[in-house]
Amino acid sequence: MTEIRPTDLQQLAERYLAVWNETDPAARRKLVDEAWAEDGSYTDPLAAVTGREGVDALIGAAQAQFPGLEFTLGAVDAHHDIARFTWNLGPAGEEPLVVGFDVLVAGPDGRIASVYGFLDRVPGA
Repeated sequence: MTEIRPTDLQQLAERYLAVWNETDPAARRKLVDEAWAEDGSYTDPLAAVTGREGVDALIGAAQAQFPGLEFTLGAVDAHHDIARFTWNLGPAGEEPLVVGFDVLVAGPDGRIASVYGFLDRVPGA
């Protein structure tokens, strides 16, 4: 495996949230294909999917549930092939409605191999 630098993981976390913010289905799928390993996985308390198609469908469903909201990235802490970071979801420039924490694992090709998500604040919870 080639070494993945912390700056590479920072950029991968930024690309990851860009995928979540892309609302055009064709453009989002292109970003998923570029950022995620073919057999990449995503797991959080509400979902567990594997593969680019599953990731894309999950993100589309989340966008339908939270229309008009955008993700913003918190500080990224990275080492080896792992990054952890917080994120916020809410109306642009306003208090976030949802706050979470993700752990991203990069594969040897520099794409996302897996993401493990945690929800710290959810509306109504």
